[in-house]
Amino acid sequence: MKHKILLLGSGLVTGPLVDYLLDTGEAELTIATLEPDKAKAMLRGHQNGSVLHMDAGNDDDLDTQVRAHDCVISLLPAPMHPDVARKCLKHKKHLVTASYVSPQMKAFDADAKKSGVLFMNELGLDPGIDHMSAMRVINHVQKTGGLITGFRSYCGGLPAPEANNNPLGYKFSWAPRGVFTAATNNARYLWDNQTIQIEGSELFNSWENISVGDLVFEAYPNRDSIPYLDIYGLKHAETMFRGTLRYPGWCHTLSTLVKLGYLDQDKHSFSEKTFAELTLKLTGKKSGNSRKAVSDKTGLDVSDSAIQTMEWLGLFSDDPLFNEAPTILDQFALKCLEKMRYEPGERDMVVLHHIFEATYGDHRKMITSSLVDYGIPNGYSAMSRTVSLPVAIAAKLMIEGKINLTGVRIPVDANVYEPIMKELETMNISCIEKGI
Repeated sequence: MKHKILLLGSGLVTGPLVDYLLDTGEAELTIATLEPDKAKAMLRGHQNGSVLHMDAGNDDDLDTQVRAHDCVISLLPAPMHPDVARKCLKHKKHLVTASYVSPQMKAFDADAKKSGVLFMNELGLDPGIDHMSAMRVINHVQKTGGLITGFRSYCGGLPAPEANNNPLGYKFSWAPRGVFTAATNNARYLWDNQTIQIEGSELFNSWENISVGDLVFEAYPNRDSIPYLDIYGLKHAETMFRGTLRYPGWCHTLSTLVKLGYLDQDKHSFSEKTFAELTLKLTGKKSGNSRKAVSDKTGLDVSDSAIQTMEWLGLFSDDPLFNEAPTILDQFALKCLEKMRYEPGERDMVVLHHIFEATYGDHRKMITSSLVDYGIPNGYSAMSRTVSLPVAIAAKLMIEGKINLTGVRIPVDANVYEPIMKELETMNISCIEKGI
């Protein structure tokens, strides 16, 4: 009897997951989606795959489908995961997501253990491969008599170097709003035993240069790093830092845009008609040249790279504002999407880089673990592969009974990350460790 997997969602990262489960497993896969035509194309006529036109927000339909399957993969927006989890608890089904464990999801832990089911989360790239590659090194150091006294982790999804051809050094393969909302988060980390807190408004003034091989990036803090001391079991760490990678120039431009209010998420009644008018209003002036007004407000020369980038984006232009954008951030995000799409044949790139300081008695050594993966021209992106394939592998292992855990989990257990990373390596997704 074949196991049955229910996949909720058919977004841009889904294709590699569907291929893997249909080509390497014996499970039957049902894709429940609001976009059935797109999902049918992913199946490529595979006999073990089917598509169901379904709104996952419909309680009765969700209940029916969860009950009929053995394992559920949710690639829905993260706020919808708790509703899916409740159904999985009710019918004692396993659940896999790529999303951070929210407080609502964590609250299911005791009941999931009691029901004998596993809710495995944070199985994408970051979070996901970052956890697994970190724990592989951490456990090795500890088993060989060492202590991790410093840990820094950096991750970014970017255009490949040859596709890095715009002033921001960034391109979007889906809606960019999430990138910019994340850019307003407060940050906290441990550095040389000092807890550092960064307000979201100052995030882009708190960056450093990082080299990964021949590539040079800017790195700025990513949310709250402190909880990872406990998550990774690093009782002796003096430094714990998680950062986001971007190409040089990003932080200066974003810092300027934050000062102007272009990342404001409050609803706005737009009396302005054009981007030039909106930019002028953000400077506090009622008339004049919007470019000069930005220079006056920020103290930057009109020839400064950030102002030139705003020019390239069209923020000083007579281009009309978007009707469907209720906030200034939405206006900005849609403008970026116009200018910063991947062209046919262009590759994306993901970079994950860990730096460990390991202490053995009276001496220390530096260990690194690095993943650099590129998209396939006119094929799957690196982001879609690195996000969805760990999810697919975990689901396959779970239905085969090869992960004997219950409760709400993330992949920091060796019985989880070792087989997943080994399988990823067969698909040329490898973390290269040096100094270990």
